[in-house]
Amino acid sequence: MGVCIIGWAHSPFGRLDGTDLEALIGGVSRDALAHAGVDPADVDGIWLGHLNGGFVPDIFCSSLVLQADPRLRWCPATRVENACASGAAAVFAACDAIESGRAGFALVVGAEKMTAVSGPEVTRILGSASYVREEAAHGMTFPGLFGELATAYFQCYGDHAATLARIAAKNHANGVRNPWAQMRKDLGFEFCNSVSERNPRIAGPLRKTDCSLVSDGAAALVLADDALLADARRAIRFRARAQVNDFLPISRRDVLSFEGPRRAWGTALTGAGCRVTDLSFAEVHDCFTIAELLSYEAMGLARPGRGADRLADGTVYPGGALPVNASGGLKAKGHPIGATGVSMHVLAAMQLAGEAGDMQVEGARLGGVFNMGGAAVANYVSILERHK
Repeated sequence: MGVCIIGWAHSPFGRLDGTDLEALIGGVSRDALAHAGVDPADVDGIWLGHLNGGFVPDIFCSSLVLQADPRLRWCPATRVENACASGAAAVFAACDAIESGRAGFALVVGAEKMTAVSGPEVTRILGSASYVREEAAHGMTFPGLFGELATAYFQCYGDHAATLARIAAKNHANGVRNPWAQMRKDLGFEFCNSVSERNPRIAGPLRKTDCSLVSDGAAALVLADDALLADARRAIRFRARAQVNDFLPISRRDVLSFEGPRRAWGTALTGAGCRVTDLSFAEVHDCFTIAELLSYEAMGLARPGRGADRLADGTVYPGGALPVNASGGLKAKGHPIGATGVSMHVLAAMQLAGEAGDMQVEGARLGGVFNMGGAAVANYVSILERHK
């Protein structure tokens, strides 16, 4: 059995002070079902990607999706959590149910409300997604962790501060064209490449513009067995997908090798019967700009230490051979944890359906999605193509 995306919805990302978690979930759930043309009564299962960890009081929230429509009552609903890859984990769980024959139509929702707590509390919650006894318990934060990773990369391959600034500037320029992006402002290379009062250094060589945003937001997908596509208005097929998990402790891994993402990309591309150069575009997990740089190398676009080449030759820019993060990525779009992986699949599906508006990659026919939990711990790659 095959699985196709037949509908989707996406909320604005950002500081949404007047909107709570329940409203975020309900809004995208209703809109995705309407977009797919699927009666809520026909949904066989619901999967909600959501980290929480203390961002909101609601720790048991899977059935909040049912409140989007009374016809969803009695539908099995499950919350899925895998750190920053919670969204992709929910997508993959729904795909598993369809492929097993247990579901025909599935509703996948990703949502997070992060801005109702203080900045230090956000940092503490996210830090708890590390290997706490060796990392968070000793004051290590995720900016600190990726700052160390960037420092190690610079020590091995030379100073790449300008390379990281080019990634930030590219994604902010792309975000201007994304109507749901949290930051729709072209910051320019010079601003991103300078340390200033407005762009201070955060950790190691990482500046504020090298770090993703704290966000509220939600996204949703309707998935269907490919035997149920007769009435579908559109269908984007999962050609292949792969999940690879690595050890949680940084001390047990060479993070600079990005081995988990590399294995996930390799498995997915092999399963799809294609090479990375066959992709029309990719949405990758740029929680920090160093993560996007390492992703170029993990996906096979460049040799280790040579990711900057793909910026220099224009490959990853709009109009290049393989645009990366045409949506603005997490850097400009925002990173509401549970919503991120679902959002990435929504944006990829839009590209392949030719419905991405000003973000549209011309001639998009095959897309890659990479969503990551932790520092290359939980790694999910999807290869998508247009089926209908």
